[in-house]
Amino acid sequence: MNRTPRLYALVEELRAAAPRPLTVAALAARFEISTRTVQRDLQALMEAGVPVRTTPGRGGGWSIDPAMTLPPIRFTADEASALVAALAMADASAPYASAARTASQKIAASMTGPASVAAHELAARIVTLPARTAQPVRAAVEQALTNGLVLQLSYLDAAGRESDRVVEPAGLLTADGRWYLIAWCRKRQAGRGFRLDRITAAAPTGEQALPHDLAGLLLGSAAAGAVRPTALASLTPPP
Repeated sequence: MNRTPRLYALVEELRAAAPRPLTVAALAARFEISTRTVQRDLQALMEAGVPVRTTPGRGGGWSIDPAMTLPPIRFTADEASALVAALAMADASAPYASAARTASQKIAASMTGPASVAAHELAARIVTLPARTAQPVRAAVEQALTNGLVLQLSYLDAAGRESDRVVEPAGLLTADGRWYLIAWCRKRQAGRGFRLDRITAAAPTGEQALPHDLAGLLLGSAAAGAVRPTALASLTPPP
């Protein structure tokens, strides 16, 4: 995670725990960074005027002013439950899982009344068996998609054969609980789908990728009939 997103995530982590303080060690473990980096980040937040503070001694740590919260959002109980179910799909192996976690904290902090009760009760009844996509692979795919970069990857096909590919990402496909990177494969000179849990290594090259039409790359494949999820219709830009 780059520094700017990490600073936002630190704020959300502290806000979710408020008024209970969190230790530097706990924050370092949560974000998989050193305690020295956490200290620098917290100092940067203080200098930027974010109301974080430290309490010394046993039981102390870093906390944030609990008044720093989002205004309530008037979800119905059914809407809140739907959000919980959707966020549950973003386990540690899913694309943008870290961002989904901070988004869920914002949503939880903003809900009140029956919606909050329904969300917490349903969340207590959901468990998952996480897939095995490595965090560095997921982070590389996210970076390539977000920044439009060519991606170099190593991939295991269904028969267990490994190959190296250079691809130009077009988007993501989710089907039957699995995630696929849809991209133009320079080796095959065609659109290909790469199951995320079969990518063994990945690294953005820094080269800008050419734009590719996601639907066009899926033509002729088993996923040719894929459509945008109806829940995301309001986020789709107009033609």
